[in-house]
Amino acid sequence: MVLLFLETLVIASLGGILFSYLHMPLPWILGSLTTILLWNSLLNKELSWPNTLANIGQIIIGYSIGRTFTQETCEQIIIQLPTMLMVTIVTILFSLLMGYIAHKKTGISIESGLIGSIPGGLSQTAVLCAEVPGSDITVVTVMQTARVLAVIFIVPFLAIHGLSPESISSTSVLNNSVITLNFLPISQMVILAIAVSLSAILAWKIGIPTPFLLGAVIGTASIGLYGLTLPPMPQYLLNGAQLCIGAYTGTRIHLGSLTNWRKILPYTMLGVIGLIFCSIVIAFLLMRFHDISLITAF
Repeated sequence: MVLLFLETLVIASLGGILFSYLHMPLPWILGSLTTILLWNSLLNKELSWPNTLANIGQIIIGYSIGRTFTQETCEQIIIQLPTMLMVTIVTILFSLLMGYIAHKKTGISIESGLIGSIPGGLSQTAVLCAEVPGSDITVVTVMQTARVLAVIFIVPFLAIHGLSPESISSTSVLNNSVITLNFLPISQMVILAIAVSLSAILAWKIGIPTPFLLGAVIGTASIGLYGLTLPPMPQYLLNGAQLCIGAYTGTRIHLGSLTNWRKILPYTMLGVIGLIFCSIVIAFLLMRFHDISLITAF
């Protein structure tokens, strides 16, 4: 069992390193997932990855999301909450409609069609899929991967060349993205790690969906709103967390069950294009009702 885990770790790490070297999007998730799939398919064997490590990866990502919730953020959320709710509801309803169409036209389960179509992070939706009976993680991962890749390549191009009033140079982006790292004493970091982990475990105990992710988000946000300093997560830990989720997802995907991918992919891309168009329409409306630019609204 230990040797099988080490084999999976090596294969997943090689995928993450390769995708990073090629400057691929989400390299440590997609890279580890891809190499594990290829390894299993070519050698006709099953690799293994512990569920515990995937949960730890979710906690790390949950912390990174939760630390962005500051008092200033909450004040802006309260002011614009009605608009945010409206935008969220419209986006979800549109995505659910596209998922239902994919279900009717391709024969995939309704659960797979809906989860595969909703916007969100690849790691979060993969974890959510594992907890929803009737969903096929292979179908969902293929749909979400296609969506993520399309968004990553289409949205920045539209934002820079189509919706922005003037071209944004890479130099200005880099100059505006300097991050100051604030490190806590070891004792406080240990206490912070325990508190976030306990919030994730509590969420699991009371039955919250994707508990290790959402529990960590809620716990971290609560600590930040209380006024404590929350340093950014080191990049190597984020990479490791993404590798854990990518490896976990890859070991549970069975490509042999995906016999109708040629029918699924066109409807997935149709949903992505439709969602982007829907977002542009919403952005124009937000620009009219709020004092924000089109690019920010988009």
